[in-house]
Amino acid sequence: MITVICPVYNEEAYIGQVLRFYTDAAPADKELFVVDGGSTDRTCAIVLEWAAKDPNIHLIHNPERYVPYALNRAIEASTGDPVIRLDAHTEYDADYFEAILNCFNRTGADIVGGPMRAVGKTPFQRAVAYCTSTKLGVGDSEFHDDQAEGEAESVYLGAWKRSVFEAAGMFDTDMVRNQDDEFHYRARSKGKRIYLDPRIRSSYFPRSNVKSLYKQYYQYGLFKPLVLKKVSTGMRIRHLIPAGFVLYWLSLPVLLWLIGLYAFIPGGLYFLLVSYFFFSSDAPLNEKKSYWSIYPALHFSYGSGFLKGIWQFLLFNSKPSADKKSY
Repeated sequence: MITVICPVYNEEAYIGQVLRFYTDAAPADKELFVVDGGSTDRTCAIVLEWAAKDPNIHLIHNPERYVPYALNRAIEASTGDPVIRLDAHTEYDADYFEAILNCFNRTGADIVGGPMRAVGKTPFQRAVAYCTSTKLGVGDSEFHDDQAEGEAESVYLGAWKRSVFEAAGMFDTDMVRNQDDEFHYRARSKGKRIYLDPRIRSSYFPRSNVKSLYKQYYQYGLFKPLVLKKVSTGMRIRHLIPAGFVLYWLSLPVLLWLIGLYAFIPGGLYFLLVSYFFFSSDAPLNEKKSYWSIYPALHFSYGSGFLKGIWQFLLFNSKPSADKKSY
């Protein structure tokens, strides 16, 4: 039997497609735990309707709201092996579970998963999908490359052998964001192998406007210093570059006073990089024009969040918190 876990919050528009995918997908021997963080819509009612027809579908309530609590509750309540996480805003290929099981058998890895394969229904979402698949957008993070395969630092969502939790512990409840990064870095530090397999296919839909994209990546940046404080082996140069980008623009008036127009050289290089990805893309113009707002939004938001995270978690050791919506 495999265990499938899906944390949710107000997902009445999406939970039906998750339940349908789970029911239709092989193998037949599986259990699903939907963990609700206090939904105020019909999410729970929909799950209970499906559970009445399938005794292996379970609804768990998560009064703490945040994702690591949800994952831990479901892992403790379940019995299957491996444990596979789903997200309500992601669509999965029909053979998703089978591809995960095949990857475990073929590689002997402890954790497996596919890349974050972003797609879009609107021109802006498709532009985000493009930007976050480029090295300018996300650096050398292999799990954004839908062709990459092999040993990796992390994978999208993830599937874990139950023995991983015995060796590395459960999800850290301090990590109300980036809990998968922290857990995967910790598991690797314990000698566990993570394998990225492009045959494990899913489609993720990015945020639909600049404001929501900025908030998302600000939260990623905010909690990354806490991840690195807990598991320092996860540090990579790509985590620091956006913070340097923010510091450059903040210090530009001082740089102009010190070195004159030479201060614009880094900004000019950034403009050229965005121009390169703009002109090398074959997307229509109404889609490509969003690159000029998306790239700066990704870098300013993550960099600003990272600097705030250093201040909040490393210098003042503040208690983590996140916005009201937990999922």
